Amino acid sequence: MQPQTAPDQTSTGITVNGETRLFPVLGDPVDQVRSPEVVSRILAERGSNAIVVPMHVKPADLASVFSAFLRICNLGGMLITVPHKQASRDLCADCSDRARFVSSVNVVRRTANGWYGDNTDGIGFLDAIAAKGFDVTRKRVLLAGLGGAGAAIALEFLLRGVGLLALHDIDTIRRDSLCDRLEARFPGRVATGGADPRGFDLLANATPLGMRPDDPYPFDVEGFRSGQFVACVVTKPEISPLILEARRRGCDTVTGIDMFDAQAARLAGFLERRNLDERERQIMRL
Repeated sequence: MQPQTAPDQTSTGITVNGETRLFPVLGDPVDQVRSPEVVSRILAERGSNAIVVPMHVKPADLASVFSAFLRICNLGGMLITVPHKQASRDLCADCSDRARFVSSVNVVRRTANGWYGDNTDGIGFLDAIAAKGFDVTRKRVLLAGLGGAGAAIALEFLLRGVGLLALHDIDTIRRDSLCDRLEARFPGRVATGGADPRGFDLLANATPLGMRPDDPYPFDVEGFRSGQFVACVVTKPEISPLILEARRRGCDTVTGIDMFDAQAARLAGFLERRNLDERERQIMRL
């Protein structure tokens, strides 16, 4: 006979009952998200009676959802994915210095004053690259896509010591604005770039290009060479067309799955309030 699952447990051992705390992940779409499975499992392994659930929210409804969710007492926080990361920053009562600088959040939690946000995308992306044995120190990096995830990744590249970071985005106003802010903080290490990958040690894609079969590449893949490192944020398909082409040309790679898995424990810790920063400690005392 098969062992019976307890009435309030899923087959994965995650408890769901009247005491369960909810952590939605908001996006448009949400069919690509991994957090319901991965972060829910981490929370369960840590003994938390909590579950992450996907919620498909259109941009026009985001503000009303943020407001309504504050009224749900057992909803302790939210994970944020495309295209809501920048808009969600403006809906937070406060946020970490990192999230404030990049003007985007990918995770928020409830405080007495409202939502408090952070952005772990850059940390996850760079941790995944480091786990593959690539040291970004003094390297030349070309980054495509400067939205919510891309801006956080750009900041983290510079914090970890890249020699030059070239920024590429079809929205040149957004590109130039981020370039100016980063240059003021990291003088002489930031430039604008294009789709040509020649002359760079690492190519990083933070655009959603590759999620649809007819998407173009974010870089001119004809310029890829063996020995370059290529990283991509796309999680569905698990191996994006860019990563497939990079591997075919002899490049080492990091996938969007690698990036998410590298930050999943950090996201769970944020939701559990295991890593309050000093600003949030002050908010929690009010």
